[in-house]
Amino acid sequence: MSEDRPLARAWEPAAVALADLLPRTARGPRRDGVFALWLTVRVALDLGLTPPLPDRAQRRRVGALERRLASLTLPAPLRRALTAAVAQLQPGDTQAAALALTQLVAPARDTLGPEAGDAIALAARVARASAA
Repeated sequence: MSEDRPLARAWEPAAVALADLLPRTARGPRRDGVFALWLTVRVALDLGLTPPLPDRAQRRRVGALERRLASLTLPAPLRRALTAAVAQLQPGDTQAAALALTQLVAPARDTLGPEAGDAIALAARVARASAA
């Protein structure tokens, strides 16, 4: 964590990597895919906050994520993987978030390229470490 940003989380680099990739991606399904991954990473990472979000707030965030993802044009393999990830985020625990992020690595790498896959892999590693 940085001294000048006391609220920064250890897994912020994954979200930052996706945010950096976003303007370098051409408009269309690939850019929507990077944006969808960024949204999903943000919700998944918030499951590890201390103190945790209230259950109602977490349910609302996952519901909002699900609604937002439905409006994006995504490559089919990534859409299926994100649908599964949202379902895994429903319980609202860090182990579920780690599993959801781990299962997004391959579809992200296959559809959006190695940079997106590496960013999701980084988030998954940190989520697994915090769940342990």
